[in-house]
Amino acid sequence: MEKDTYSNNNVILVGPMGAGKTTVGKHIARMLGKSFYDVDLELEKRTGVSVNLIFDIEKEEGFRQRETQMLSDLMTQRNAVIATGGGIVVTAANRKLLQNSTDCVVYLKTEVKHQLQRLKKDRQRPLLQGGGRRERLLNMARERNPLYESVADLTFTSGRISSQKMAAKVVNHILGVMEENCHE
Repeated sequence: MEKDTYSNNNVILVGPMGAGKTTVGKHIARMLGKSFYDVDLELEKRTGVSVNLIFDIEKEEGFRQRETQMLSDLMTQRNAVIATGGGIVVTAANRKLLQNSTDCVVYLKTEVKHQLQRLKKDRQRPLLQGGGRRERLLNMARERNPLYESVADLTFTSGRISSQKMAAKVVNHILGVMEENCHE
């Protein structure tokens, strides 16, 4: 199956924290009649503990190993929308999984100013604990944005657009590609 047909393939959302992957992903799943999974939430269900606790006990390295296994497991699903964590691309094994799959990988790109606005009340994300959020987000963007681009089939910029409108843009593009392939 070619990657650009997308019909029964998964849609995998990548991008920084606060880009709207989970919220937009739920809308996309509903619009396309697909199941929805969030890598972090599924990891919490599997382990019975929070991502924060995994970070505290196993540090980032232990968390990343668990994240890779969960991503791999979820990618065996068919007809699903999968929201990944913002750091999914820092692990080479995850980038390889995403690049070599027939799934549609969508990068929800956003600016740090929008992340700061969306995450201002968030106290749950391990990599945002403490002060200096803006500088930390800028550093992550410098490191990770090229990695998101390296795995993405499609890129959409999320800014002031609502999550419903962003989902509609993604769905319309995917359905347009499917329509084109049906008429070749």
